[in-house]
Amino acid sequence: MAARSEKEPLDPVRQNQLLCERVRKELQCQRLHTQYSVNPLHRVHTITRKPMSWHDNIEEPADDKFLNLIHHAALEPRKKYSEPQTESQEIGWNATPLIHVDRTDRRLYLPRRKTEITK
Repeated sequence: MAARSEKEPLDPVRQNQLLCERVRKELQCQRLHTQYSVNPLHRVHTITRKPMSWHDNIEEPADDKFLNLIHHAALEPRKKYSEPQTESQEIGWNATPLIHVDRTDRRLYLPRRKTEITK
């Protein structure tokens, strides 16, 4: 039993093989990203400017692509997508009633009424 718990020291050839295998696996998982943009799923919190700061008062041209991206991220899901993206969005996605509610028909329209007890 003592022979199992003691490990033999690795020779340099085996150590090099293990290192090469580890580096190869890490390189397979890595991707180089060169284009960065704002995450449209997170809201952007703006910070107010200082009124007397000269560099904040310089007029810069507005980036239309960036503004459209920010406005699109702030939209509700029904305006962003044509169909629900998750199972939980399917509940209530079509919020329009299937039949028109006629408020004069007493059989289908039962509003809450005030009584002496609930006043």
